[in-house]
Amino acid sequence: MIRFEKRAQVGEIVLDRPAKLNTLTPEMFSQLRDICQQANEDEEVHAILLYGAGERAFCAGTDINTLKDYDSFWAWRNRVDYVTQIRNLRKPVVCVAHGWTLGGGLELAAAADIRVAADNAVFGAPEVTLGWIGAGGTSQFLPKLIGYGQAMKLLVTGERIDATEALRIGLVEEVVPAADALARGRALAQNIAALPPVATEAVKAAVRASLNGNLQSGLQLENELMTLCFAMGQDKDGAKKFNQRKN
Repeated sequence: MIRFEKRAQVGEIVLDRPAKLNTLTPEMFSQLRDICQQANEDEEVHAILLYGAGERAFCAGTDINTLKDYDSFWAWRNRVDYVTQIRNLRKPVVCVAHGWTLGGGLELAAAADIRVAADNAVFGAPEVTLGWIGAGGTSQFLPKLIGYGQAMKLLVTGERIDATEALRIGLVEEVVPAADALARGRALAQNIAALPPVATEAVKAAVRASLNGNLQSGLQLENELMTLCFAMGQDKDGAKKFNQRKN
């Protein structure tokens, strides 16, 4: 299932179904929705770490066996979209991907803000080989993340790539030995959590807006968010440190 743990100011979301490669079920969709809402509302949580339990997989996507649990296609249409839950987190999200990161697992990773890959990670979007398209946003997010051609290559062929190739095309930000991946992701999330949350959340809101709007509206939003940071006083320590450095 899905666990939520707090380590200092980091909320850790753990996909915990290792015997099934952390594939997701409708019950887990609802758990993730509730956990993400809790994390958004918890003022003690300043950053999120997302990873999978076990040694074999971050997440191999949705458990296809659960598709029969939907009474109709309409019921499936109105399901809880688990990827949207991650995408809607206001706080910066660091994802640690190891082993199989396929289908919905790739979608979850793409929905995060920063991706750390273990050197044994394998990424892919196999939906096309099954006769359908992923519905977790990769057709929208991947072109922005890695470019049109690379996104098409993954999505229209269903081919898998290793961590080295994922780093080369910009799908992940770092590749580290598998034994060190969780520690690296945890350290990165903790470093982010130590910063003023109004600033990190404002950065995320501004950058995400750049993916959806035009330059003029994005620049205006960025200015408004900076004004908010000033108004909340989070800039004072930073200005003081800057002045001390100049002197």
